[in-house]
Amino acid sequence: MAGVREKQGQLVFGLDIGTRSIVGTVGYRKGERFCVTAQQVREHETRAMLDGQIHDIGKVGETILQIRQQLEADTGKALNEVCIAAAGRVLRTVTAYVEQNFEEAKEITPEDIYSLSTLGAEKAYEEFGELNDTEIKFYCVGYTAIRYYMNGYPIGNLEGHKAKSIAIDLIATFLPDDVVDGLYKAVELAGLQVVNLTLEPIAAIQVAIPEKYRMLNMALVDVGAGTTDISITKDGAVIAYGMIPVAGDSLTEILVQHCLVDFETAEMIKKQTSVQKIVEYLDIMGLPQTISAEEVKNLLEDSVHTISKMAADLIRELNGDKPVSAVFVVGGGGMIPGYTQALARELGIAAERVAIRGQEVMQSIEFEVENPQKDSLMVTPIGICLSYYEQGNHFIFVLFNQVRLKLYDNGNLVAADAAMQAQFPNDGLFPKRGEALTFTVNGKSRMVRGEQGEAAVITINGEAADIYTRVHNGDHIVVVPSTAGNAASMTLGKLPELAEGLTVIVNGNRIRLPRTAEVNRHLENEYYEIKTNDEIQLSNSYSVAQIAEFMDLMLPVDDNILVNDTPAKRDTRVYENFTVSWEPGFRSYYVEEEVIYQADSQTEDMQGTREAVGEPQQEEKPDTLLEVIVNQIPVTLNGKKNYVFVDVFDYIDFDLSNPDGSDIVTNLNGRQAEYMEGLSNGDVIDIYWRTDK
Repeated sequence: MAGVREKQGQLVFGLDIGTRSIVGTVGYRKGERFCVTAQQVREHETRAMLDGQIHDIGKVGETILQIRQQLEADTGKALNEVCIAAAGRVLRTVTAYVEQNFEEAKEITPEDIYSLSTLGAEKAYEEFGELNDTEIKFYCVGYTAIRYYMNGYPIGNLEGHKAKSIAIDLIATFLPDDVVDGLYKAVELAGLQVVNLTLEPIAAIQVAIPEKYRMLNMALVDVGAGTTDISITKDGAVIAYGMIPVAGDSLTEILVQHCLVDFETAEMIKKQTSVQKIVEYLDIMGLPQTISAEEVKNLLEDSVHTISKMAADLIRELNGDKPVSAVFVVGGGGMIPGYTQALARELGIAAERVAIRGQEVMQSIEFEVENPQKDSLMVTPIGICLSYYEQGNHFIFVLFNQVRLKLYDNGNLVAADAAMQAQFPNDGLFPKRGEALTFTVNGKSRMVRGEQGEAAVITINGEAADIYTRVHNGDHIVVVPSTAGNAASMTLGKLPELAEGLTVIVNGNRIRLPRTAEVNRHLENEYYEIKTNDEIQLSNSYSVAQIAEFMDLMLPVDDNILVNDTPAKRDTRVYENFTVSWEPGFRSYYVEEEVIYQADSQTEDMQGTREAVGEPQQEEKPDTLLEVIVNQIPVTLNGKKNYVFVDVFDYIDFDLSNPDGSDIVTNLNGRQAEYMEGLSNGDVIDIYWRTDK
């Protein structure tokens, strides 16, 4: 990694701020090895910390200052920056799964992976908010991919692959604000600035379980004074973190009650009985007393069993209700006699598969100090130093829309991370589509997407930015939420089926008829605006009478109608490419549902008939002359009282039987005309064949 190479040789100061003691380590990276140049361990003079939580910031800050001063004397270097770790007792984790689908397969970019991860972190944050039943404010301090998926199958790295769907299993970690603030304030009292903050189980695993062993299903148990932190590895990744709020101090308190001594004396008894058979001490009355190692072992046996059972139960829970293959134990509390054996029994695995790890896991650690301490107590402090090279992260402060935020810097913080921490809605960053339009066509569902809106407008320190722009301490971030696009809209005429038309052959001429449509059982024209949940039924046929009406042609009422050369009626349905024919020269009339018809040459006889049946006489209007402009040429229409658009075809030379294009363009005064639309004097008409050239 480039970041690791850049930090080679840089001196690092790490502090493990524990419940009973604080361990300071100074060292540097040399190739793949870490060199320890100085070590200091100091126990708290009072119980300034309980169960991994700082209770007396001033006392802890004073102890840190003493360690700093001694390490500066040992190294001859000024130490102004420090790396620290937070205890697992306040660590909360949430595992989330999210999937992202694309309309079609695409090459996966780093931006796609980042977007997927942030969606997972946001989902984890939402789920954590539902699980958190306290009023404590938590921060997401980081998230790690456990596993990626491509088109439903696990994959190691998504980048560069083509996929239609990608997904991620992600573990997100959370810390309360007061925990971080307490650590920062204690360090600041010692004149130090935090340059990296990690979690104790993450730090311990850096040393105890190298990456090459993480393919194995193992557990790391870090037994401290106040808490027991647990990490689970499998398939090359850390898949879970957990903790139990009991550890070495709970055993010390048993000795406090049994021996009638203060906590420091009881802690001394516990440690001494692990290396000698008889320990002498003074009780609170000042009387000299002795206790044997065997008596201490018997006294603590039940509690050791309880602590080991709690750890075993949590390991099973984190590992999917089954034991792991092996367990590494680190931390001072893990050296309690009988602990590893009890843990193995509770897990149901061989005793040799549960072991304290100290010097054995420090093969890549060089000690440039006299009489170095290489036991399990040093695993986490060295891991804190190593985390600096791998992570280089700490908290920074920014202003997000005028609200001060504290962000856990993982070395790659961008504007989207700040937005997530501020609980800015994810859909407020990305363009939103307008409301979709859904309807049915001939019983089948259709959807028209709304228009895409505008992305969020982001500025950092007044400069234009986007969600991927890096953020730094003190930045002023302003985000104007994204907007939604216009809702989807569509007219009936835009349906592809209506645009196709219906072609039939009438009296030898090929005619293209517009398709008709009913919306919610009502006939509508092509300009109808489709509404959500409309039920559209398209017609794929005309009756013979409808064709004649459309063409304004005369139609006989006797049996002289043929459809596909077969005798037919006025209501016979005509479909695509059907042929229709009838004897020309007839026009029909209707009087009170009774059909009266005549030949054009028999007008006088029909007039007499109408008078005979008592039809009211109406004054006949004279024929109207109508002047229009057709294809830039004046045309006079005559012989009728009123004229509709299709009448124009009787006055121009336009061969419908010999198409010269894909379809006919019919415009009236610059817009698309309807065939039965009325005409007025001076109308401007354009009629021509549409070509695709």
